[in-house]
Amino acid sequence: MTTNVYFDEIDIGDTLPEWSRTTGFMEWNRYAAINDEFVPFHMDDAAGRQAGNEQGAFGMGNLRYAYIVNALKQWIGDEAEIREVGCQYRAINQQGDLLTVTGTVLDKRVEDGEQRVYLEVNVKNQTGADTCPGHAIVVLPTR
Repeated sequence: MTTNVYFDEIDIGDTLPEWSRTTGFMEWNRYAAINDEFVPFHMDDAAGRQAGNEQGAFGMGNLRYAYIVNALKQWIGDEAEIREVGCQYRAINQQGDLLTVTGTVLDKRVEDGEQRVYLEVNVKNQTGADTCPGHAIVVLPTR
């Protein structure tokens, strides 16, 4: 369920609602089908080990980027816009990982006529390790 978030309701230090997914072959195959990303080390354990990951196949970095976008969109609702997202891939997404998107409001201000909210975002795994730190800017309406 999507709700709308408004600029005047947001404070610096606020956090995004957590957004989580467990990932493995089923999720990776769906993502690969949409993006035509059938790369062997994402689909086959032997290829993943050959690529240097002892545990076998591993998830796509861009899938975590998509998770950040989905978490932001669910949080801000239909009346707002995602203006920018950037991230770095810092750890491998292993089969069965529980990935949770987190975010914290760092700043909010009006720029170029837009009510912008600046966030630090991340995708953490089930051990709490940072796998995909980054930033986002969203443009929010007022009531």
